[in-house]
Amino acid sequence: MTSRVRVRNWHPPGHIRTPAYLRGKTGTIERKLGPFPNPEQGAYGLAAKNLALYRVRFTMRDIWGDTAEAPGDTLEAEIYAHWLEPAD
Repeated sequence: MTSRVRVRNWHPPGHIRTPAYLRGKTGTIERKLGPFPNPEQGAYGLAAKNLALYRVRFTMRDIWGDTAEAPGDTLEAEIYAHWLEPAD
């Protein structure tokens, strides 16, 4: 996985753990946390497959663009690998 990633701009139905405001946004992988059960499957009582979980750092500029009040401030979110794609 590259260090710059984009969160998939994906809106599947059901129990989703990736915040809507981060979908389509680009950030930097801060670190890999390891494999964890996918809560999107576990919420339905399915056998949750272990997936790689990453901590991704976003600047407020990454999230809100030119309207960011403090563009250099950061936010970190833990996001599963199936939500991430390499940033161009």
